[in-house]
Amino acid sequence: MLRYLTAGESHGPALTTIIEGLPSGIPLTEEYINTQLARRQGGYGRGGRMQIEKDTVVISAGIRGGLTTGSPVCLVIENRDWFNWSEIMSPGTGASLDERVVTKPRPGHADLAGSIKYNHRDIRNVLERASARETAARVAAGATGRVLAEQFGIRIISHVIMIGGVSTAPAGPNPEEIFQKASRSELLCADPAAEEKMKEKIDQAKKEGDSLGGIFELIITGLPPGLGSHAQYDRKLDGRLAQAIMSIQAIKGVEIGIGFAAARVPGSQVHDELFYDPERGYYRETNRAGGLEGGITNGEPLILRAVMKPIPTLYKPLRSVDMLTREPYEASVERSDVCAVPAAAVVGEAVAAFEIAGSLIEKFGGDSLAEMKRNYDGYMEYVKQV
Repeated sequence: MLRYLTAGESHGPALTTIIEGLPSGIPLTEEYINTQLARRQGGYGRGGRMQIEKDTVVISAGIRGGLTTGSPVCLVIENRDWFNWSEIMSPGTGASLDERVVTKPRPGHADLAGSIKYNHRDIRNVLERASARETAARVAAGATGRVLAEQFGIRIISHVIMIGGVSTAPAGPNPEEIFQKASRSELLCADPAAEEKMKEKIDQAKKEGDSLGGIFELIITGLPPGLGSHAQYDRKLDGRLAQAIMSIQAIKGVEIGIGFAAARVPGSQVHDELFYDPERGYYRETNRAGGLEGGITNGEPLILRAVMKPIPTLYKPLRSVDMLTREPYEASVERSDVCAVPAAAVVGEAVAAFEIAGSLIEKFGGDSLAEMKRNYDGYMEYVKQV
């Protein structure tokens, strides 16, 4: 089983990720992971933290000579801002617990619920871990899944299709063209005209002390049929992908294929008809299912979209109540972004990549990449003959 755990606080010494279950022989370097970390930090509308942190990873276990060994992999990302918080956030008994205390919960955050659950009087104990800063660790973990998926010709891309109510024009069927256009955009948007309108919306929100959300789309190509399973609820790949995406901070909805639009049209406009050709084998002329049927990949590109709510930390604070005095106050203001939808898309790629990697390991087994590839090649020969 492939799994990972993250640890660390937003203003703590570092973020740490431990990945267990990676086969040996996977090529993986710090430079590869750092490329993905840099993508997470980009985007128009980001806040001051992105000017402080320039995330780089240190591989401290599980890789030798640029190849995984089969042992747990440990990745560490130092927080540069730790220098300014070392006394307040110190794990030792001498920590300055009476400084920068937060008692006014911010609406839309884990502040109040987390403080009640864990019996904290200082909300900082909650917000430091609930912060989206944690997603840097998940992007690092996702990079290990991405590089494994790439060994089997699987491509994972994302692009932003809406911010603040401004939607892109249909992107077309060519994922590589979408990737090339989106990669040149500050908003990871493949539609330049829509991008300019999105930027105007972001600028206006910033002037007003507000924030904006949006929608991003993931496209995963090169998937073989047969990943996931219909046999048990927790083995359905669509369920696992939806959980992984929904676990990203501020994500409020996930759809696969035509998603929620399926509720508005008859079944004849929802399901993909099947055809057979001796050269192509089984194929579909549409992909409304988004590459998944019954929790199993069907060989078509996997299409997934996610909704990100506007970030709830506003420079125009919402009303709240002080947890100590019970008096009404404006919520505390922490440094934040105006819009982080492009960053969320990169995180979405990462968590999806990890789930895809896990499903590959489950399907093709093997303690080494070489063994997995032998099993994969044999399976694909079988698929051609079905």
